[in-house]
Amino acid sequence: MAKQKGSLTGPQFEILQLLWDRERAMSVSEIWEEIRLRRDISRTTILNLVDRLEKRHWLTRQKDDGSFRYQPAVKRESTEEMLAKNFLGEFFDGSPSNFLLSLLGSRRVSKTEVDRLKKLLDEKTSPSKTSKPATGKTTKKRKGKKS
Repeated sequence: MAKQKGSLTGPQFEILQLLWDRERAMSVSEIWEEIRLRRDISRTTILNLVDRLEKRHWLTRQKDDGSFRYQPAVKRESTEEMLAKNFLGEFFDGSPSNFLLSLLGSRRVSKTEVDRLKKLLDEKTSPSKTSKPATGKTTKKRKGKKS
């Protein structure tokens, strides 16, 4: 599979989100019908966006009964992670804490929100319970010391 080229614009990401949500390949007309329910956009604009996404390997296409159907060539999680890293790098010196502080501003945060953030951070920073030491060695107790 070819590597994706370039980043994504908001409208391009919107198309990917639609395809991830529907979990099926869609034609340009189907994509356009769904998006135009939310906002005014021309079919030609959708066609151009889909074409660029396919040429840059964000979408794959297959021919089905004379028309092309498109599906994401990437997983949602890896794409969102890439976008978040790019955003942090470009606007916040790569610092999640700078981003969070900016996001929160002077707004008070509830204890529930703080607890949820702590839990998420713990999950991302704590070593897995199933992981083993890299050396495979076990630590021995020193003689003369009580545990």
